[in-house]
Amino acid sequence: MTHPGTPRRTLITLVTAVAVVVVVIGTGLALGGSVKPIETKASPADFDPGAIISDYNFFNPDAMTEADIQSFLEHRDCVAQRDAPCLWEFREATTAEPAQGDGHCTAYRPAADERASRIIAKVAKACTISPRVLLVLLQKEQSLLTRPSASGYLRATGYGCPDTADCDTEYFGFFNQVYRAAWQFRQYTQEPERAYKVGVVEVGYNPDASCGATPVRIRNQATANLYNYTPYQPNRAALANPGSDGDGCSTHGNLNFWLFYNNWFGPSQTDGYPALFGSCLNLVGGQPCPVPEFEPH
Repeated sequence: MTHPGTPRRTLITLVTAVAVVVVVIGTGLALGGSVKPIETKASPADFDPGAIISDYNFFNPDAMTEADIQSFLEHRDCVAQRDAPCLWEFREATTAEPAQGDGHCTAYRPAADERASRIIAKVAKACTISPRVLLVLLQKEQSLLTRPSASGYLRATGYGCPDTADCDTEYFGFFNQVYRAAWQFRQYTQEPERAYKVGVVEVGYNPDASCGATPVRIRNQATANLYNYTPYQPNRAALANPGSDGDGCSTHGNLNFWLFYNNWFGPSQTDGYPALFGSCLNLVGGQPCPVPEFEPH
């Protein structure tokens, strides 16, 4: 039985690229509903399954301001639908979320009519997750930045949408989806002893176990989080033919995440500070530097 909070395990959908920077057109949902870029700047040959993104790039909530997010959305090549505006003009009422404590998400204060860019920025701050990660997730799961749909807004980050069952409607809605995905990433981080964790782990290629698996040395918490959310790696066919469906065992979720991030925001494996400055500045393990406590005089 699938737990209600089980996130979508993203896999395959063929799309058409219409620009040099990844512009993706979703053609529907198949095996989890991911979108597949065809023209990219990054080469799939450089994809490293053990280090998809650095902890710094995954957990940095200050990577973009609300204004940065809004500008980024407005510069996407977006085709709106009658019942689905482009993300830059989407608004939704949000709900209160309490502080979780112990390194989890802080409280989210609701508002009646929040822009998507504000929701993304506030959730990123509350859960110490990069807004860039949330933007990539929205595109990887539902093409919301380029080809929004009413269905896509309901299932925006694929949270509560396992591969083998229908989505749980309890988690429908744009804000609900964005917040739950960020909350889930924080949950993985604070409780890292899971199926996919730092170290050598068997990672499959497909929900069909007959497609096989190979060991992957997962080198950081951010990469472990992505595998817990989408527990497959691309096989040789997927890496060799990024503009096709690969073969019957190919999945593309984590490859797509890497391609979108690298094309939109630059190398995903960079760190913000030299290692000698202290690991917490690079959010190693998803943990920021503690706020200094001052003794009263």
